[in-house]
Amino acid sequence: MAQVETVRGSIDTSALGRTYMHEHIFILNTEMQQNFPEEWGDEDDRVADAVAKLRALAAQGVQTIVDPTVVGLGRYIPRVQRIAEQVPELNIVVATGCYTFTDVPFYFQHRGPALNSVMGAEVPDPMVDLFVKDITVGIADTGVRAALLKCAIDAEGLRPGVERVMRAVAKAHHLTGAPITVHTHPESKTALDVKRVMCDEEGVKPERIVLGHSGDSTDLDHLTELAESGFILGMDRFGLNVNVSFEERADTLVEMCRRGYAEQMVLSHDANCFFDWMDPALKDIMPGFDYLHIEKEVLPYVREQGVTEEQITAMLFDVPRRYFENVSTY
Repeated sequence: MAQVETVRGSIDTSALGRTYMHEHIFILNTEMQQNFPEEWGDEDDRVADAVAKLRALAAQGVQTIVDPTVVGLGRYIPRVQRIAEQVPELNIVVATGCYTFTDVPFYFQHRGPALNSVMGAEVPDPMVDLFVKDITVGIADTGVRAALLKCAIDAEGLRPGVERVMRAVAKAHHLTGAPITVHTHPESKTALDVKRVMCDEEGVKPERIVLGHSGDSTDLDHLTELAESGFILGMDRFGLNVNVSFEERADTLVEMCRRGYAEQMVLSHDANCFFDWMDPALKDIMPGFDYLHIEKEVLPYVREQGVTEEQITAMLFDVPRRYFENVSTY
């Protein structure tokens, strides 16, 4: 049986169980939190709040969450370890990679390929080695190994920094076998850029990539095209009913199941316990945006619309397990 890394160690992929493939625990601007910590408040209180929310999620029968919080999103594994130890009934899978919509972080701006013109030769990207180390050795000194790679492309399109991260992620994938998730912007059809750069040019198989936030689109023909290409579609923002209503998001899932693509979709909320990128008051306009929404509202709705238990099992159990089956072990 294949193995997958979690915060508390390696497990068989058969032990993943019911899996939400895109949830965060904390999304933070680390510099703001370090220098202006008033909003964050007490560390122990934040950890206790996260433990309570994740215990409630586990009580619904969810056995695993994948947390694709990487550089650019405030990843801090020691804090996640504290939480994981208090919720042993829930597997937490973490990622490596870099999240940017525009430029690479300043740390990388004068390293690697940025020096090609100065050196007169191709300079390897240090991101690749950092990502590989997170997967094969561990993240910092925590002993926790990442199980997947993460990058992003949004409405800004294929900016040079975005493309550089994509190619680094693809190279790390080939060196480790770790699968990939990509934050995409379906309205701009940025998944087509993912296909060209990561698949056509870098040689990543589409079935090794989750196209995050695919459920933000109601363009069924576009989603069908991506599924036909072999990608896994991340229907992963249930509860975030801002640009897409609950009914639109759920009906898109229903129709994609009707078209036969349940075996190429995964479900989650993209929820969190604390998110400092927006005013806390905005949470009041998103009352259903939490870890519990799929079980309480989404699954009853889609069942009524004809989605079968077999299709639900595929999206919550089978596809996540298959996604991780080919991960290399070290």
